[in-house]
Amino acid sequence: MRFQHTDRPGFWLGFLDFFTAGLFFLFYMPFGGLQAELDEILGHRTQRYAIAYLLGIPTLFIYTLVWMARIAEELRETAEKMGIAGPHTSWRHMFWWNMLGCPCCGPMIATARFFRTLNQIEKEWNRRAAVAQAGERNG
Repeated sequence: MRFQHTDRPGFWLGFLDFFTAGLFFLFYMPFGGLQAELDEILGHRTQRYAIAYLLGIPTLFIYTLVWMARIAEELRETAEKMGIAGPHTSWRHMFWWNMLGCPCCGPMIATARFFRTLNQIEKEWNRRAAVAQAGERNG
């Protein structure tokens, strides 16, 4: 199994992140393996969250939100290319739930959909890897 964290609870991760003002993800992204997984899934090295966080401070975290919305859009495109049924996260979904969603629940709803899409992609990659591995054994 390539990806081991295919059941991340997005709502609760969003809850922790919201109430720690983004500090939770400063640790979770690198040490929880999320940054490396995003890089692998998206096929390129994404900007480190710590840099996006620091650049977000003078912009009242708009920079950080746009950074996350871009990644959400790339995840949506990846899910669609893989044929995974939606609804998926997206730039619009991430940005507007964080900006206009109710102050407490908006960020959590956006993060929940983000991780739902990510979990689906990782499960599909694991499934495809298992099928390929089984084909190699039988072939």
